[in-house]
Amino acid sequence: MNRLKKGDEVIVIAGKDKGKLGSVSQVMQNGKLLVDGINLVKKHVKPNPMSGDQGGIVSKEMPIDASNVALYNPETKKADRVGVREEDGVKVRYFKSNGKTVTA
Repeated sequence: MNRLKKGDEVIVIAGKDKGKLGSVSQVMQNGKLLVDGINLVKKHVKPNPMSGDQGGIVSKEMPIDASNVALYNPETKKADRVGVREEDGVKVRYFKSNGKTVTA
């Protein structure tokens, strides 16, 4: 079971966006995540008249490594580690600091 899933609220713990909050929009197979509003880069785009693209400089979200983010705990308002345990035959994620299950 993955510790981070699509839709989770995460906080960046390392890198240029350290301390920012965002929501996971995509989890990739190589251990990277796309997080809304995090790791934005300026990308130069060529115009494409066939599809109607104007071109220019566009801000784009790039993948960030999963080790550089942590799940955000709304009760403690801090980053928290995640564990997995079995409850009634179903695996659930829980916060290691207070033992509460992650609701997502």
